[in-house]
Amino acid sequence: MSIHPDTPLPDAPERMQCMEVWGGNHATRQNLETPGLRIWLYSQPIASSESGGDVHYISSCASGRITRMLLADVSGHGQTVSKLALGLRDLMRKNVNVIQQTRLVRAMNRQFAELSQLGVFATAVVVSFFQPTRRLAICNAGHTLPLLYQASTGKWSVIDGPTPQRQSVEGIPLGIDDRANYLDVQTIFEKGDMLLCYSDALSESVSVDGVQLGTQGLLSLVSSLDASVPNRLLDSLQLAIKKLNPNNLCDDDVTMLLIEANGTGTPIRETLLAPFRLLGSVKDKTRFTEET
Repeated sequence: MSIHPDTPLPDAPERMQCMEVWGGNHATRQNLETPGLRIWLYSQPIASSESGGDVHYISSCASGRITRMLLADVSGHGQTVSKLALGLRDLMRKNVNVIQQTRLVRAMNRQFAELSQLGVFATAVVVSFFQPTRRLAICNAGHTLPLLYQASTGKWSVIDGPTPQRQSVEGIPLGIDDRANYLDVQTIFEKGDMLLCYSDALSESVSVDGVQLGTQGLLSLVSSLDASVPNRLLDSLQLAIKKLNPNNLCDDDVTMLLIEANGTGTPIRETLLAPFRLLGSVKDKTRFTEET
């Protein structure tokens, strides 16, 4: 399913259910809501293909307190990536109730390492939000650097690695080295704060002078946009990039994931029902939503 670039993102959010894993590698425009978050996702495979190399998943735990988001850029396209996407979905499922996300990223790395002889690897960013403490954890495996907006300052900044000096096997793309270590960057996600994750089609776009934007150029461009209307931000960013050069965003898969802290809590009912959902998951009744 291809999506016309002028089609606006939905205004009304769809509430994710507890124990739900949603996503895939198909074209989509989605507006979702989980306890504490609003999430906007746009993904369009190259040349309006049915499926692409960008894989995205969003999960909600048994109580709704843990929301996890995955954006991966897998080498290749088509059926190969679609099969890998199913494997990533299974890993998201196994870790849906685990607060610590580095276990998931290490498992993803082992999965891709097994396919390294086929030349398959991926960059990925995994983000987990724990609503009771408003803690946002970001783990980057060689992916483009996310951008953070802080409502208290009204400014965007780049989220870099957890240490000033990275080791050679720290944070590298998945499948390169099965010994690679992956660490979190953590921040308190206050109401009005936003995080933007994106595929490299954005940072590899060029300016009017033909110079690649890179992370800093994209940061400047995002900073020039109106952050007061988050549900329009992804559309505004896409239009701004295309305005720089009409060939931008045409030669690669394009995915943008915007997360906003909305200050909502977890309903008591969801917390009370969590043990029963966990029991159901043991019986393999966890719900999964695959895009069509």
